[in-house]
Amino acid sequence: MLEEMGKAAKAASYQLSVLSTEQKNQVLLTIADHLDARSAEILAANALDLADARQNGMSDALLDRLALNPTRLQGIADDVRQVCRLSDPVGQLIDGGQLDNGLRIERRRVPLGVVGVIYEARPNVTVDVASLCLKTGNAVILRGGKETWRTNGATGRLIQAALQQHGLPAGAVQVIESPDRALVSQLLKLDHYVDMLIPRGGADLHKLCREQSTIPVITGGIGVCHIYVDISAEREAALKVIVNAKKQRPSACNSVETLLVHEAIAADFLPVLSLRMAQEGIKLHADARSFPLLHQGPAKVETVNEADYRHEWLSLDLNVKVVADIDQAITHIREHGTQHSDAILTRDIRNADHFVNEVDSSAVYVNASTRFTDGGQFGLGAEVAVSTQKLHARGPMGLEALTTYKWIAWGDDSIRA
Repeated sequence: MLEEMGKAAKAASYQLSVLSTEQKNQVLLTIADHLDARSAEILAANALDLADARQNGMSDALLDRLALNPTRLQGIADDVRQVCRLSDPVGQLIDGGQLDNGLRIERRRVPLGVVGVIYEARPNVTVDVASLCLKTGNAVILRGGKETWRTNGATGRLIQAALQQHGLPAGAVQVIESPDRALVSQLLKLDHYVDMLIPRGGADLHKLCREQSTIPVITGGIGVCHIYVDISAEREAALKVIVNAKKQRPSACNSVETLLVHEAIAADFLPVLSLRMAQEGIKLHADARSFPLLHQGPAKVETVNEADYRHEWLSLDLNVKVVADIDQAITHIREHGTQHSDAILTRDIRNADHFVNEVDSSAVYVNASTRFTDGGQFGLGAEVAVSTQKLHARGPMGLEALTTYKWIAWGDDSIRA
């Protein structure tokens, strides 16, 4: 089964690679129109997936990731239209020039070829990834979690109908609809056809892909994110950012999980934090220094443990730790973070620069919520993933991250001396 899918994807990739930007955009617009016209079909499939997930005891955080509604589906269709408006990187000249040996050489952006994506309870990924891959001339094989197989199947068939409407092969976008986990292991070995693999899910999935894949893997998406409240931070402004970073969508990988507070402001700031967290329904997990100050307030609070600092809550839970200074905050982030998204709240430009320079994360914020780490928010359109590694892409992966380049050398019947 997967061997045939790989062959079809590779064949389709050659056809996609030579499409014009206009041709690719027309396909994407048709996909967006199909999402609008056939939304009831997708929502019905999603409802069945949700019913099974609830029966199987899926957590509220994962149910939120799995759930589609008319508003979310409209947002997905709008993201596809946004991709149409983005500049097409394929064919761009990166650099070049005339060499002493007589060759005129250039580097030009080209598609990767075939991309494989393995993801869990995120049905929006099917459309996001397909639209980005099509815009960059890549074929894609998608394997969603067993929790979303009906939703992904319905969406995949819709996309293939749009492709065929424009005379393009269905092999350009393929969804593995079977929930059989053995197919994941088979996909990891499909290096003869798949050029890059992107896992989107929990730590176990990333570990599996790193250890077993014979295909180059882009890892990321696991977000143990931090906010450091500096001595100069303004209290009300800080609370606003913290609430947004935790509550705006707690199940997202860029929601904040640990709050680090400078000891000089802890006595004044933490009781106020407790009040605001109680109002927002956020439970606190406090270290030994912050617990007495938080325990006096109305928020639910319990003692934090070391494992909590390395854990993605993905819920209305927040770790709180008092630190001696900015350097202790940076040390904590280095030891417990995942190089995803970390922020400092400060009015001291020197501390802001120090934090930005010393925190080695894919996105570092000054006086802003970590929730902005997103392809759409960064102006990239729908993202394929958030990479926390350093090769070949980092942070939200938009269109350029789905390209590579080739060297092109122009000669005049040139030979090497």
